[in-house]
Amino acid sequence: MGRAASFLKTPKAPGQGKRRARYQAKGRQPEFSHLEKVKSILKDAPRRRDLLIEHLHALQDATGALEKGDLVALAAEMKLSLAEVYEVATFYHNFVVTDDASTEPELTIKVCDSLSCEMAGSAKLKADLAQKYGPEIRVTHGACMGRCDQAPVVRIKDHYISRADLSKTEKGIKDVKNDWSVPEIDHISFQDYQDQGGFKVLTDLYSGKQSGEKIISSLKESGHRGLGGAGFPHALKISSVLSIPGPKLMAVNADESEPGTFKDRHYMNSNPFQFLEGMLIGAELVEAEEIYIFLRDEYPDTAKALKQAISEISIAGLDKGRTVHLRRGAGAYICGEESAMLESIEGKRALPRHKPPFPAHVGLFGKPTLINNVETLYWLPEIIAKGPDWYSEDGRHGSQGFRTFSLSGHVNKPGVYLTPAGITAQELIDEYGGGMKDGHIFKGYLPGGASGGILPASMADIPLDFGKLEQYGCFIGSAAVIVLSDQDDLKEVGRNLMHFFEDESCGQCTPCRSGTIKALELMKADEWDQDLLLELSDCMRDASICGLGQAAPNGLLSLMKFFKEDLA
Repeated sequence: MGRAASFLKTPKAPGQGKRRARYQAKGRQPEFSHLEKVKSILKDAPRRRDLLIEHLHALQDATGALEKGDLVALAAEMKLSLAEVYEVATFYHNFVVTDDASTEPELTIKVCDSLSCEMAGSAKLKADLAQKYGPEIRVTHGACMGRCDQAPVVRIKDHYISRADLSKTEKGIKDVKNDWSVPEIDHISFQDYQDQGGFKVLTDLYSGKQSGEKIISSLKESGHRGLGGAGFPHALKISSVLSIPGPKLMAVNADESEPGTFKDRHYMNSNPFQFLEGMLIGAELVEAEEIYIFLRDEYPDTAKALKQAISEISIAGLDKGRTVHLRRGAGAYICGEESAMLESIEGKRALPRHKPPFPAHVGLFGKPTLINNVETLYWLPEIIAKGPDWYSEDGRHGSQGFRTFSLSGHVNKPGVYLTPAGITAQELIDEYGGGMKDGHIFKGYLPGGASGGILPASMADIPLDFGKLEQYGCFIGSAAVIVLSDQDDLKEVGRNLMHFFEDESCGQCTPCRSGTIKALELMKADEWDQDLLLELSDCMRDASICGLGQAAPNGLLSLMKFFKEDLA
């Protein structure tokens, strides 16, 4: 500092130069009452960062909502910043953040507004319920609840009402107030599964009678692919994980949230042991140290069944000492994207990661991670036991093997059906779905849920299989077929699909975050600006980070391509 400048310095009083010690930590401090409440709810549960979502669930289950004061206390208890806790609590649909839980309505009724439920009258039901119960009960929308064959569906806490109407919902409210509990699922027992040959493949693998190399070779020969939507070859995925040295993990995506999809719930509920055996085989193949099952929050009955089944397997020593973590989702379709699911398991917002590196190499907690869908693992024991030819036999129209379809919409018998691969939509409706409902004429169908596009009834002879629909701008994905009829307003169908993607966008990238909002605004017009919608769709497909934004325009593009007369 120059001499002239030194004269500008203000003299300091004695002691003024010393920095005072901070009397408390930075940021908002927890109140004693909130801190004690959080401690009493969490008890001796570990305060690890990856358990943040589990702890948020525990707080909300106990109090009905997440009080902001409790979030401050939870942040202090877990040694996290309040921003970290708050951003997670407000990201997921199923968390309710409030100033005071005591001011919240006693109950919340969620009315599913996915396409299958809306086609069954859920919008009117929601309006009728809001008018009847007013402010005393919160009536709001709910994303797809994985029960599309029972549309419309209503959720009250963990109580689900199938084919709901006003009277059924009124009864459901009374049941919940009378301490209704999650039901037991009637599934095959551990002993019966074992008596039928269950766990033999797993124990043979453990003992060395069955080699991992042979199993991977059989999977490759069978043509087994991932059945969660992407259809990636299973053997190649295992080999990719094995190519990276060091400790490995396994993550199972049981968060099927694609509107129209409910097949994984069917398999977990009917035979959880076959699914878990397939999971343990996969873990042994890559020598995964721990396993994480990410189960959607809308499946409380499934969670109850899986906890019991995992316990029985552990008691029998069939897990080989591996810890199986059952993690509870919190309502986010984006978790279907594998890296977003990993972020959620780590207790964070479910924001998709940039790739590469791929999760097979740098996955959960930075370790190589084998990621599989439930149905992919479900067939693993049978493919190994019966051989690759068993899995690839049958099939129609040039396809091999079989596929599981979730069928919903205007058919007489919606449900989960195991069919020959390559079956057409018309064959699926006629042979399995019991034909169209009375008074409905087949108009079109979604071959792969909300993201798989829409095809007209005149194109219902296309084989439903990998690689057969892409040339038409569609794909089979998770094999969720939703059947439309002449009584559906196709503009409303398009709006429903775009609203779903707008609501479920994680908000990380602009093309998806803003694109879905703008597309929905344009689609609300009586006359669509199709040139602008096409330009916007191209931007979303080309520039979005993950498959959600890339697939969001598929339904819209299909309508503009195949249903021009309905948009006029």
